[in-house]
Amino acid sequence: MGLDAVARLGVSILSDDDQVSVDSITLFVALLCGCIVIGHLLEESRWINDSITALVIGLCTGGIILLTTKGKSSHLLEFDEQLFFIYVLPPIIFNAGFQVKKKQFFRNFVTIMLFGAVGTLISFSIISFGAKELLGKLDIGFLELRDYLAIGAIFSATDSVCTLQVLNQDETPRLYSLVFGEGVVNDATSVVLFNAIQKLDLSHINSRVALVFTGNFLYLFLVSTFLGVLIGLLSAYLIKKIYLGRHSTDREVALMILMAYLSYVMAELFDLSGILTVFISGIVMSHYTWHNVTVNSKVTTRHAFATLSFIAEIFIFLYVGMDALDIEKWRFVKDSPGKSVGVSAALLGLVLVGRACFVFPLSLLSNCLKRSEHDKFGLKQQVTIWWAGLMRGSVSMALAYNQFTRFSHTQQPGNAVMITSTITIVLFSTVVFGLITKPLVRFLLPSSQGFNNMISSEQSFARPLLTNGQEVEVEMGNVDPLRPSSLSILLKEPSHTIHNHWRRFDDAFMRPLFGGRGFVPDAPELSKGGCDQY
Repeated sequence: MGLDAVARLGVSILSDDDQVSVDSITLFVALLCGCIVIGHLLEESRWINDSITALVIGLCTGGIILLTTKGKSSHLLEFDEQLFFIYVLPPIIFNAGFQVKKKQFFRNFVTIMLFGAVGTLISFSIISFGAKELLGKLDIGFLELRDYLAIGAIFSATDSVCTLQVLNQDETPRLYSLVFGEGVVNDATSVVLFNAIQKLDLSHINSRVALVFTGNFLYLFLVSTFLGVLIGLLSAYLIKKIYLGRHSTDREVALMILMAYLSYVMAELFDLSGILTVFISGIVMSHYTWHNVTVNSKVTTRHAFATLSFIAEIFIFLYVGMDALDIEKWRFVKDSPGKSVGVSAALLGLVLVGRACFVFPLSLLSNCLKRSEHDKFGLKQQVTIWWAGLMRGSVSMALAYNQFTRFSHTQQPGNAVMITSTITIVLFSTVVFGLITKPLVRFLLPSSQGFNNMISSEQSFARPLLTNGQEVEVEMGNVDPLRPSSLSILLKEPSHTIHNHWRRFDDAFMRPLFGGRGFVPDAPELSKGGCDQY
């Protein structure tokens, strides 16, 4: 009797809807495995990257589901855009900060901020203004001013993940670090802009509204950065002081993962930019926290973060591929397909123009600020940077869903056109631009040129760090480059001088308190108990 009751209870709990969910999740996980296997088989070509592979498999799967359901659905799962921001995006952005090559990143920090923050604002302005002028003439349906501003933020978000899969970090390290850093800062800036637009009162546009918008943007940017630094330092201090690894590396790894995720959810709780917060937290944790854990924990955390990020990226592109064939989104535009094509072409043109309007002028400005010829960007490198940031991906899709749908459903024709146009641009830019990027980089920047630039850049950057200024003293007439009052040295070598001052402060105060390389004794490779002994 008791067993029968338990069996009936189990049957009642596992309802038909639950069984459908289990079947869908099983098939989706199987597709993820297929994406990984096929991506591995195509790895050597480097022409079709993992993002394109997942998109194509998603399109094929969506087409099959569409045929088997007689046009009712193309999804295995109904994916809420909020779930994307809460669960899928954090591991991607955190791993980007955790794995970043800090020397190259901070060496190009000024340029990265110029392109990622100022450039995004320029692109946002051009796309928003152009969309209002062009889309208004196409009569796609009612769109408010807030929608046009949101379009600017949506299509200003680049897809650095897809781009970096076809760039070689060893052959073009400076280009790689620039595109990588710009992509992450760009995503954070786009999301901050999008959130600021949602809070903006557009009923009365005046100078006060512009000041409020600017204030909200700066507030979100600065406070999000501060929160990321705070959580990163807190994790480093806790792990350094209590030394969890003496009992079990599992606790160390768990605390690092949870603290990383805590930085993101805390930012979302306080209506800040979770992307920027978790990225900064990743940089801080890689500089301090990672050096405080045992050797086993170092290996585990590095691979764990990279694995979670990789799975999340494949998940996003696989779902986007299936969602591209969602019949509900396309039924509003089936009577006028030319209009949808026109909107997609107009927006894609604005993306091209908007990026060109800041890449080339800001590259010129960056070159004016650099005294070394090796650090300046030539025309071929500028064209490569412009092209590398044209792809649009997961962040653009998530922001578009947030603005123009409610729980993945679209009811207004104007909103449906914007969703289908976003899908078209993401598919076209990812597949077409993604296939062209690799041969374009090889044509514009041959491997030998990229390798020589890497050697010269590394030598020029490492010289004042490895020699403690002795070689620089000889070249500059025995002038101490580390002297805070040496304004001429600061103006001549700003990146090197600032980095030297930060290094001295870091060695004197930060790393003795929070740990770091050289300030934490190497932990034993194996700790007591648990699975560490195997």
